[in-house]
Amino acid sequence: MTVTLFVPCFVDLMFPKVGISMVHILERLGHKVQFHEDIACCGQPAFNSGYWDQARTVALPVMEKLKDAEAVVIASGSCGAMLHVFYPELFAKTPHAEEANALAAKCYEFSDFLVSKLGVTDLGAKFPAKVTFHDGCHGLRELGKKKPARQLLAQVQGLELIEMKEAEICCGFGGTFSAKFPMISTAMGEVKCASAQETGADYIVSNDSSCLMQIQGIADKQGKRMKTIHLAEILAAT
Repeated sequence: MTVTLFVPCFVDLMFPKVGISMVHILERLGHKVQFHEDIACCGQPAFNSGYWDQARTVALPVMEKLKDAEAVVIASGSCGAMLHVFYPELFAKTPHAEEANALAAKCYEFSDFLVSKLGVTDLGAKFPAKVTFHDGCHGLRELGKKKPARQLLAQVQGLELIEMKEAEICCGFGGTFSAKFPMISTAMGEVKCASAQETGADYIVSNDSSCLMQIQGIADKQGKRMKTIHLAEILAAT
């Protein structure tokens, strides 16, 4: 099929290897990949801050660009939840309600697309390391997806997944939350890092680069040796 990528703005700006890894994986599976470079943001920061009119202004061009897509695959549970769950809420009782619902139905977070839509779990990846997995809040609570990433990691050669006790606890980033409540955000991130450290893992893996940015920043400040890596980067490793 033709897969249209939605690459979140922070991935595009700071973690481009995530998007590149997704392209490599999808093309290796035989799919055509396209990407609209002029889509800058899904509108989530404004939406989460209560500025829904401004969020609609950002979201409308996104819907226009993606309306004819066969499938939209998103490199983030956070932005994935925005398109799949919150666009219908944002545009409810507006002239764009039907359009928002139609788009939401064909939007997938990356790991869910591979497992649930394509039926793929083994990508022939090799990553000899101990890892632990962080469940991003939006992917876990809004999209309800916990298993797909773990099903994919289970097939990676040489990889050992060690679950941390606080896998489902928020890392404290939350976008604007970390800016408005930095002390609370940092404390939450420290709990997450401590839980990951207890596993003895070499890497913390997640579907969300925003969460990993928060976790890596705290780990570096504390002088911890653990590194963070997006799931797509592991699955692209051969």
